[in-house]
Amino acid sequence: MSEKYFFTSESVGIGHPDKVCDAISDGILDACLREDPNSRVAVETLVTTNTVVIAGEVTTTAQINYEEVARNTIKEIGYTSDKIQFDYQNASIDVKIHAQSPDISQGVSEGEGLFKEQGAGDQGIMFGYATNETGSYMPLAIDLAHQMVKKAKELRESEEINYIYPDCKSQVTICYEDEIPQYIEAIVFSTHHKESVNLEKIREDVLKKIIKPICGNLINEKTKIYINPTGRFVVGGPDGDTGLTGRKIIVDTYGGYAKHGGGAFSGKDPSKVDRSAAYAARWVAKNIVAAGLAEKCEIQLSYAIGYSQPLNITIDTHKTGKFSNQIIEKAVRKVFNLSPEGIINSLNLKKPIYQKTSFGGHFGQKAEGDFFPWEKLDKLQELRDIAFNY
Repeated sequence: MSEKYFFTSESVGIGHPDKVCDAISDGILDACLREDPNSRVAVETLVTTNTVVIAGEVTTTAQINYEEVARNTIKEIGYTSDKIQFDYQNASIDVKIHAQSPDISQGVSEGEGLFKEQGAGDQGIMFGYATNETGSYMPLAIDLAHQMVKKAKELRESEEINYIYPDCKSQVTICYEDEIPQYIEAIVFSTHHKESVNLEKIREDVLKKIIKPICGNLINEKTKIYINPTGRFVVGGPDGDTGLTGRKIIVDTYGGYAKHGGGAFSGKDPSKVDRSAAYAARWVAKNIVAAGLAEKCEIQLSYAIGYSQPLNITIDTHKTGKFSNQIIEKAVRKVFNLSPEGIINSLNLKKPIYQKTSFGGHFGQKAEGDFFPWEKLDKLQELRDIAFNY
């Protein structure tokens, strides 16, 4: 008897208040790394009506104008009109940043204190995931949800849809049967818009120019579509909802389809394993699936602050592996250096590559140049060779 179930994931636009905060925090991180690759950064941002508050710890030789970074980021996102109570020129920006605690630094810095090798910047657990159900090795629902908000951004910036603002949300529900995606059960898309446009126009354009081009082949007579279901989304962005860095951790990862260790990413330099080890876990899982060792793979890593090796590596292929989880784990340990220093060096994480991750998810995007290096498929043959020789 076949097993049928539904699964839902969401994404949010580049101008969603939480994503504005992620972009500002990561913009500051990139500015620091651009001048000083060894910068230690942990920056949080809050936004509300025409207000930005930036706080956190930064230890760097870089000379950064934090307010300028914030205003430039807000401008690039698209908040350029003073009519919506949040714009790059008029927002009040309050900066509260100080240096990192030396107690943390002595356990994290290579060769300092009791440690000879760079240790983890914090304790914690991190998860990575990959599946072969999409070309991006991401679960289908989050993959489609991301594609829709990216399409909305593209159409807004080209002015093909000239009445929407940067804040929007998407949601996709997939019907699965025997673990295989069948069709889309429901789609929700809401976009912040100018008051002058009517609801019928919004729904017509969103359906024709965003939903159907992305989801068309998976839409059938059972699919329910909701576009701006409240009927009005004129008050939006940071004026409509307070935003905080790191509040969209499920949007940032796998849409809820895989476990999450609880740590956010944006505003943190790569010595923080909340970020770098989560990236490494995705790198490992994606290579395992792409190498054909499993159809799905979830990996858990755990670390202790100041210690250089993961305390635990656990592989779960959800019974789709061609080899046992134990054999795949042994191959992973031989192929990947999952110490904080090994991760940073393998993925070249001290470069200013992070602001791009603040929109559209940290995983599933194309590895291009220095960006999204954890998406590269560079360990396929090594994994195959070791697994087949056990």
